[in-house]
Parts: sequence; C-alpha cells; structure tokens
Amino acid sequence: MDKIYAKIQNLSMHRPTEFSRQCRSRDTKSTMPIPPQPAAQEPDLASFSDDVHAMITRLLTDDKRFRVIPIMGMEGIGKTTLAKLIFNHKAVVDHFPFAVWTSDGCRLHLRVNGTSRYIKWSRMILTTCDMRLPSKLERKSDPHPLRLRTDEESWALFTHALKVSIPPELLKLKEEIVKRCGGLPLLIVKFAEALSHKDATIEEWSTALQQCHHDQQQLWSNTLCNIHKDLSLYMRRCLFHFTLFPQDFDIPARRLIRLWVAEDLVQPEGENEAPEDVAERCLNLFIAQGMIQVTKKKFNGKVKAIRLPDTLRQYWLSKAQQATFLGRRYKFRSYSCDYNTTTSLTPFYEDVLSFLSFDTRKESKPGEEVGNFLHRCVSRGCFLVLLVLDLENVFRPKLPEAVGELTQLRYLGLRSTFLEIIPSSLSKLQNVQTLDMKHTSISTLPNSIWKLQKLRHLYLSESYRSKLMLRHGTNSLTTLQTLCGLFIDEETLVRDCLDRLLDIKKLGLTMSSKQEAVSLSLQAVADWISKLNQLHSLRLKSIDKSNQPWDLELKPLVGHVNLSCIYLLGRLRNPSIISQFPYSLIDLTLSGSGLAEDPMQSLDKLPNLRSLKLFAKSYLGKNMLCSLGGFPQLRALKLWKLEQLEEWNVDKGALQDLRDLEIRFCRSLKMLPVELLHRTLLKIEVIPAQ
Repeated sequence: MDKIYAKIQNLSMHRPTEFSRQCRSRDTKSTMPIPPQPAAQEPDLASFSDDVHAMITRLLTDDKRFRVIPIMGMEGIGKTTLAKLIFNHKAVVDHFPFAVWTSDGCRLHLRVNGTSRYIKWSRMILTTCDMRLPSKLERKSDPHPLRLRTDEESWALFTHALKVSIPPELLKLKEEIVKRCGGLPLLIVKFAEALSHKDATIEEWSTALQQCHHDQQQLWSNTLCNIHKDLSLYMRRCLFHFTLFPQDFDIPARRLIRLWVAEDLVQPEGENEAPEDVAERCLNLFIAQGMIQVTKKKFNGKVKAIRLPDTLRQYWLSKAQQATFLGRRYKFRSYSCDYNTTTSLTPFYEDVLSFLSFDTRKESKPGEEVGNFLHRCVSRGCFLVLLVLDLENVFRPKLPEAVGELTQLRYLGLRSTFLEIIPSSLSKLQNVQTLDMKHTSISTLPNSIWKLQKLRHLYLSESYRSKLMLRHGTNSLTTLQTLCGLFIDEETLVRDCLDRLLDIKKLGLTMSSKQEAVSLSLQAVADWISKLNQLHSLRLKSIDKSNQPWDLELKPLVGHVNLSCIYLLGRLRNPSIISQFPYSLIDLTLSGSGLAEDPMQSLDKLPNLRSLKLFAKSYLGKNMLCSLGGFPQLRALKLWKLEQLEEWNVDKGALQDLRDLEIRFCRSLKMLPVELLHRTLLKIEVIPAQ
C-alpha cells in the first residue's frame, strides 16, 4: 500500500498542460502498455446498484482536489467488478475526458501529438484487500468498503451469471443457494458457471453447493485471522454474540442492538453518546469489513436483518469457546435447553444472564413449557441476575407472576408471541430498558408501567389499541427513545403528560377520538410532535370508530433534520404540509390524505427521498406529473388504489434512479408513462383493478 501511495504522489505532483481538443478522449494511448480490463462477462449492475450510486456521487463532486477512492474488502467480494461498472458508467465517461485502467500502481503519462506529457489526475479508484490505509493516503482518500451481497442481490447476480434458464424443479434450492454462497460474489458467479449447461440435475446442483461451502472456507481462511487479531475486546464479544443464534438465522438488527446494550457488550465513548449508537456503529463496521451479511435493508439505508454466514459462524463459535464466552459461567447464552429436565436447575441456571428461546412451534405446548420452566427457575433461586429474557416468536408463553422477581432484567422480548395478558408484577422490573410487545394480543397495560424509570424502548401492539395511562404532570419515562403502537383517544392525557417525553426518536401513534374531542386531541399531538427535535421515524394514524381514515393534523417538519421516515394515514387538514417536509426524508407513505393537488410537484424536490408510497385516497386528482430532474434518488414508487388518476406523465430526466414501480388497482389510469417503458433496470409490476 505504501508503494502505491508513493506512485500516487508522483501522479499528483506534475502540473497539467494544454492538450488539443482531439486528444480529450478516454482512448488516448499511454507511452507504457496499460493492462486491459477484465475480460469476464459484463457485471450485473442490479447487484451493485447502491455501491455504484455511492461511488459516482463521490466521483462527480465539485471538489477539485485530488482524491483517492479505495474500494476495500476481502478477496472475492466484488472490488474489481464494482470498479469496472464505475469505469464504464455513462456519467463517468461523460464527466472525465481521460481515464486509464491499470492493474498496478504504475506512473501514468500520456503521449499527445508525439510529446510525452503528464496529466494531473483528479480522481483515482484503487482496489485493496487491506482495510487499513497509510496515514498519508488516508488524508486524501474517501474509502468505500464493500459489503457482502443481500439475498436479493445474490440471487440477481446468480441468475445473471447463469447461462441457462433455471428449471422449475430447481427453484426450490433458491434459498439454500443464497445462504451457502454467503453473499460473496466470486462464489455466486463460480457456482453459476459450474451449472451453466442445460442438463444440470438436482444432484449436480447439490454437489456444487457442497463445493461452494468448501470454497467459502478457503476464501475466508486468508482473512479471518487478521480480522480477529485487529478487533478490540468489546467487538470480539459482539461477534461472539452472533453464535447464540441458530445457523442461517436472519437476525433483526433492531433486536441485536437492543441485546448488545442490555448485556453491556458496548459502552458509550462520550457523555452525550447513546449505547444504541455505539452498537449500531459496531454493527456497520462488521458489515463494512464483510464479517456479517446484510439480508434485508430499509429504504433509509439502515440495516433491517443480518446473518452470519455458516463458515464464519463456525470460526467465531470456536473462538468464543476458546475465550470462555460460552464457558461454564457463560453457558447461559446457549439457545437450547430441556424445559422438562428433572435434574437440578441450580448448577446450570443459577448465574444465567441471558435466556433466549427459539421454539417457534405454533401450538400451546411450547408456551406452557417455557412458562413452567421460568416458574421453576425463579422459585429455586435461578435467573435472579438475568439481564435478558427474549421469547420472540414463542407462541403464547405463560409468564408467571414470579417474573417480577427478575429485578435485574433489562430486556423483555415478547414480540410476535400473541400473548394476551402480562403479569401485574411487571412494575417491579425497575431496570428494564426494552419492553417489546409488538404483535401481541395485549390491549390493557398495567397502570404502573409509568414507574419503569429506565425504560428506553417501548413497543406496543398497534392492532390491539394498547393504551398507556400516564398521570397528569408526570415526570416518568423521560428516558424513552422509542414509543411505537400507542393508541390515543379522548381519555389519553397528551398535554402536560405525554408531551413531556421529548427524547423520542421513533414514534408510532394511532388516534381515534369522539367527534367533539377530536380537534383538541389532534392539536395536542401535533404540538407534541413539533417539539420532538430528535425524531428519526414518525408513524401517525388517525381513524374513526369504523377504522376509516379520519382528520389528521401536522405542523411543519422542516426543522426536524434527523427525520428520515414518515408514515401518515388520515385526511390532512393542512394539505400544504407536504411541501414542508425535511430534506432528510428518505421514506414517505401517504394513505387517505385526500390531496386535491398533484403531490409530485412538492415531493419531487426532496433530494434524499428513496421510497414513496401513495396508497388509497392519498391523491384524488386526475393528472400527475413527474418533472425534469425530479426525484433524483427515488428507488421505489408504489401507487395503490388511486381511483381518480387518469393520466400520469414523466418528463425525460425524471425518476432517473427508479428501480421498482408497483401500480395496484388504479382503475382509471389509461397507460404507463412512455419514458419508463424502456428502462432496463426498472422492474414494473401492475395489478389491474378487479
């Protein structure tokens, strides 16, 4: 790397000279031979579209200084593929009159009109497996670490590289293929090439999958030791934590981050830094270094779910065992146990700090078994230092009243359990930070929940109208950052109560009040939201007693510079509010808004918007226009049940980044915009009205 830097210095030291116009070409010949680009088949842009967009944005910046953009990552992760996509991209070809591809860091100069002259290069892309840059180069660089591909990207790359159509009987191997390749492009392409003949049988596919696993081990063996050596202690512990989840398990990033915080695996580095931010930064670092695979991403760019590829899981599991992370005192982290054991519980569960269950049988038995097991453990003096009780996806676990004895508990995960009641002893859990009851059947919460002074994340069941009855003038729950699924009616105290919760970053509310009280309730909520300066995500629904969209009030949100996601269901009392959304907005959903004027004329000016969904009755007009230059980053557009929409026009140069278009039940829409019909990277799905 130091040698490359020295050669880069040589390139940037020489002053630019005048060149005749006919020489301003990417085909200008060098005085030394330039190795050709790789002769492999054309790369698949769809599998690297996010990376291409990010790289081109950096390349085409107005910054005139010399910049190096290293594409970083392990062997086989797609560095050369991405570099080739960038080099041949039309925007790059049009912007840079001179461009050279070389396989080493040699000094480049061009022969123009028979004279050897140096060019002062403005941008340089280099690929490297080394995640550490020399300090001198680091000051001039803007690194782009390559991550492992998601399942969707992996399958797109596989089908692109496969030279034959996939027989229907082999499609059932799709899930296994993307998992076994672990998101590594080199393995995906190699696997596809091995099967690129018409007569491949399911036995050959299975054999190739086994070979793929072997190849993955070989590729990773070259980098894992160095990665492990360079990691800090707390980062190793976070990596070891992945091994608690079953093989090939898709782990929600939300769940993982909350667990790391609850178990003290991460610590804030400054007074104003939240542990959740440290955990998210750690997770992103693992992704950047290719140590874990993103399986699902949100439109706001954040990670939704991750997986530890099997080869990596085996490696980190062995390291965790060597480091006693899963040793005698720490066997609590094992995710399997015998609920009905007759042996003494004390030696095994006395010092347990975390209990996670992955029993997802959809019957009453697992819920009864885990409930009895918890009761026996607590009654015999076990679990008394428990920090985490995570029963996500366990069907209706029967929580005993004794759960209130777990006074050290910080994380109680009941998501997707369809639990109907929770013990009244919940108020004793004074150290709980995360209480997750999303997708349960709980409608009534203990009034004493307001006593949980350390609660940071509260997820309630939106569909069961969970209400939180706080006391007037209360100063409780002031550390709350997440409040999702809360139901508000005329009995809910908002002013001088809920509106004292000012640290909220993620808010989800459903409002339904009697007609005579609706205005006061809407106004109080609007005033509260306007004060939430740290808000990142807002989900707001206003419905009448028949669950139909009702009036919705909102104040300008331009000053909410961190707000990236908005979901609004209800008739907007002030329709012009859509022109006062913050530029930080990435994901927007409107439903039942009742807009009479074309919303595209306001929304197309949001520079970072990537996902837009206009659902039933959000727009009541007949015509819609996407103007030139509008929606520069929009990737996904959904138009559902816009029954009055007859004509939709798209100017040339609008929606340039659109990749997914979904139109459902727009019964009056006559035809699709011609401008969109010939875009090769655009996936269009149209479901006509019945």
